[in-house]
Amino acid sequence: MTPAKILVVEDDRVVARDIAQQLVRIGHSVVGTTAVGEEALPLVLETRPDLVLMDIRLEGEMDGIDAAQQIRDACLIPIIFLTAYADDETVSRASRTEPFGYLLKPFEDSQLRTVIEMAMAKHTAESRLRASERRFVATLSSIGDAVIATDADARITFMNPVAEALTGWPQDEAMGLPLPDVFRIVNEDTRATVEDPAAKVLRLGTIVGLANHTLLIARDGVERPIDDSGSPIVDDHGAVIGTVLVFRDQTERRAIEEALRKSQTDMANVARLTTMGELAASIAHEVNQPLTAIVTNAGACLRFLDEARQGVERIVRDGHRAGDVVRSIRGLTRKSSAELTELDLNETISDILTLLRGELRRHDILLETDLSPDLGPVMGDRVQLQQVMLNLIKNGIEAMGTVTDRPRVLRVCSRLKLPGMALVAVEDTGIGLEPDSIDRIFDAFFTTKQEGMGMGLAICRSVIESHGGQLSSAPRQPHGSIFQFTVALAAASP
Repeated sequence: MTPAKILVVEDDRVVARDIAQQLVRIGHSVVGTTAVGEEALPLVLETRPDLVLMDIRLEGEMDGIDAAQQIRDACLIPIIFLTAYADDETVSRASRTEPFGYLLKPFEDSQLRTVIEMAMAKHTAESRLRASERRFVATLSSIGDAVIATDADARITFMNPVAEALTGWPQDEAMGLPLPDVFRIVNEDTRATVEDPAAKVLRLGTIVGLANHTLLIARDGVERPIDDSGSPIVDDHGAVIGTVLVFRDQTERRAIEEALRKSQTDMANVARLTTMGELAASIAHEVNQPLTAIVTNAGACLRFLDEARQGVERIVRDGHRAGDVVRSIRGLTRKSSAELTELDLNETISDILTLLRGELRRHDILLETDLSPDLGPVMGDRVQLQQVMLNLIKNGIEAMGTVTDRPRVLRVCSRLKLPGMALVAVEDTGIGLEPDSIDRIFDAFFTTKQEGMGMGLAICRSVIESHGGQLSSAPRQPHGSIFQFTVALAAASP
């Protein structure tokens, strides 16, 4: 055992001398002795002992218990009480000073040695624990998240500076208060009070998190969106003795997410307009062809009145065709936020195919369709889904641009995909995908083309994921690529 420097506070000077001799015999040193309670603390501050042996009865107005309390308040030095009296009242008073042991006089060297060893071991353990707690508090005080700790009654025992700032409560005012008094949280949509997370952790004994759309109402009434998790503090026996809540302000994150959504919407609109610019020739052809037919048929009506009915019917049909093309163009160039409604997916696909018919003819591409008649309505945004189809078909057309040794075929199909999903596939017989590109083609700014920003497929994936579906690609055997996406059926949506 390491020798200790010990202060002896004993009213009987003969006994004090004997104790000093005992201490030397068992390997310790005595830094001082006194018989007066009022002298104990000044002597401690002067000699800085490792341990104090304190008689309960002392000279002067201050007894050993009061002197021990003074020492305890001023410095963390272990104290062992010496007494010839061990009545319950005395022991009760002495215990309030949190002594490290008791010795009933007279005592043997072995008893003294044992009590001192136990006191010093306990003091060392407590010193390490206090150091660990200081490191823990310093860590929690310096992290960017807000932290609140509670006891087993859900009363606050600790708050770091971030928690103080977000709640508006200084730690010294919040200490001991029930958590809901300081950590006031409501549902953002309903304004209903959210269950106290500390109480929930204490009840369940597991880690819990806050629901989405939770607002923290600070002391000054300022509201902030937060996310939160609560964890139990357990003792060596697994009993929950408190909780730790970690939460963070989501205001800035929400602003960033909103800016990102706006940027994605703007980028999607630019992509639509860019694609429409590339299709200008096809659009002009698709509109001019039925308009030319209208003029021709009208002239024929004037020349051949007896065939007027058939000519007028053709005029009406071609007029409708021109109107369909114009409607498709207006829909694709309209900028709007996503509006999920029930829609006919096959009809949505057909509108795009009508728009691209001329483009496919000019590139000598055979169009094959297999649209399932059993496909029910889906939940989606018509404009956004048409944008996805337009991008996928345009990619297929471009992929077959250099193909000369085989037929150029574009196949579009739709079918049911359980559970509760519709699947759309666009297949081409083009040059196919490089193996190292398959996992990257949906990344923003990744492109295999000499021109372009590489945003088309990234936007398509974002659109499909916002519909609760998935967009994927795969090689087509023996040539080409397959792009397919899923979207929820209306009947399967909540």
